[in-house]
Amino acid sequence: MQPIADIASSLSKSIPSVTKQINTLLTKKVIVEKGYAASTGGRKAIQYMINEDLKYSIISIAIDQFYTSISSSNLKAEIISSHNNIPIDLRDRNATDAILEALDKFISTTQIVMDQVIGIGISMPGFVDSDTGLNESYHEESPLYNIRKLVKQKFSLPTIIDNDSRCIALAERKFGDAQGSSHSLVINLNWGVGLGILINDDIFKGTSGYAGEFSHIPLSDTLTLCSCGKRGCLEVEASISAAVRNIERDIKNGEYSIYDKLAKEYINKIDALIEAAQIGDQVAINNIGKIGYLLGKGISTLIHILNPNKIIISGRGAEIGDILAPHIQVAINEYSIPKIAKKTTLSISHLNKRAQQLGTTALVIEKYITNIIN
Repeated sequence: MQPIADIASSLSKSIPSVTKQINTLLTKKVIVEKGYAASTGGRKAIQYMINEDLKYSIISIAIDQFYTSISSSNLKAEIISSHNNIPIDLRDRNATDAILEALDKFISTTQIVMDQVIGIGISMPGFVDSDTGLNESYHEESPLYNIRKLVKQKFSLPTIIDNDSRCIALAERKFGDAQGSSHSLVINLNWGVGLGILINDDIFKGTSGYAGEFSHIPLSDTLTLCSCGKRGCLEVEASISAAVRNIERDIKNGEYSIYDKLAKEYINKIDALIEAAQIGDQVAINNIGKIGYLLGKGISTLIHILNPNKIIISGRGAEIGDILAPHIQVAINEYSIPKIAKKTTLSISHLNKRAQQLGTTALVIEKYITNIIN
């Protein structure tokens, strides 16, 4: 919500010209009046915002290493329909075909009105350049290299792509714990460990657009091979993949865990791990604690370099934040300089596993919202 004066200022336009356009948009019911701004001494100014009741929708495709979720949302970012935990392994050479088939099935079974879709958003791991639409984690011959183009061509809709962790940071800025914090670091804890950097309330991308490769900081003491092909990366000890791998190793070595039963019942092993921890399984809790401590060690490095207001644990891992937080804090206390660390607060996102979908939806709205005017 913004008053005319703020809109004029942000657009560097005169108040009379903005007022004229506002009146046109009001007539078309594209925007609506939404209460009054705080008084600055005179009469309170009327605020305006997009009419969230317009019958437009957004399709979001939230991809991780092993599962894909597809949702349609309205302009309030409320989910209308969704297909979650579709098992698609990005290492499979047919992964792109599987994603396109899943999207085709989603559109046909949910009976989406394509003329009312303002755009499709894709979020996925990797070196994603949102400007070019390319995921340079893949070779140019791989369909995943330019999956945005394939989706756009197949469904004839405006399509945008970005890195999953940046989308999660966008969700936290718009709807979550980063609201009101100008400098925040958003940790995307999933199969890997991603990072979204918010500086002066904007997402920092770096020179090549790849800022935030937190998981590949060489902080691990093990020689376990990382997905990037190197050894010693934080990801091999501080991700949910590490917790799953360790709990399965413990079970193989004779320890009892309810996870063994749950892993056969759930499609997604992360859900099995979370459920096991939430019902008090000691092996699950112990292994989650281990990744929390290593994560805290990595976060200490970030605190020293970037000195943020907040560290926000988001993504799927935030669902077990009550177990992770104490171990993360212990490591921060141990490895951080107190004078620096005391200015940073640790927060567990309430958006958790919804963050990627919400951020992908927000990405589309920010890019293509003008489609509802034209």
